[in-house]
Amino acid sequence: MTAPLTIALSKGRIFKETLPLLAAAGIVPTDDPETSRKLILDTDQPDVKLVIIRATDVPTYVQYGAADLGVAGKDVLLEHGGEGLYEPLDLKIARCRLMVAGHPERPSRSGRPRIATKFVNTTRRYFADRGRQVEVIKLYGSMELAPLVGLADYIVDVVDTGNTLKANGLAPLEHIADISSRLIVNKAAMKMKHARIKAIMARMAAAVTA
Repeated sequence: MTAPLTIALSKGRIFKETLPLLAAAGIVPTDDPETSRKLILDTDQPDVKLVIIRATDVPTYVQYGAADLGVAGKDVLLEHGGEGLYEPLDLKIARCRLMVAGHPERPSRSGRPRIATKFVNTTRRYFADRGRQVEVIKLYGSMELAPLVGLADYIVDVVDTGNTLKANGLAPLEHIADISSRLIVNKAAMKMKHARIKAIMARMAAAVTA
């Protein structure tokens, strides 16, 4: 009997854009994640399951072997640190940029500027690498509000069209990284289920380049 495979995905844009790539690898969910309340979805392959979790938790599930494979944005992987994971394939989906943004003309406060973000580790690393001292404030959402009410001088967030920044009088100021979703693999699973995972990866890679 083939060893079962578990793939971790998050709802929303990444899930929608991953579906055709999984289909190319012969994996199609039998439940619709938008309507189903299940957190573990069956697929047309009896030995392949999809677990639906928060985007930020995908690397953790894969790292600890609760999932063999997963799809996560590069922003989430940078923040996680990528321990215990292989990142063999850029799926080139859910593309955006991780940026420092703020008021284009307003000077920051004297002393250490305050940066609001949910990407705390990435932000600290980015500014430390440039020898710049900042105070990082962790927020979970509505980043654009922080500079408007004086909570922070700048934000670090993912930018797609830039329309939300513009609507709030902010602008992208510094580019940290280009973001897209990556296929990630648990290191132990790569050894134990090598042939199976390699086959899935090869089909997904072919679908990406097509």
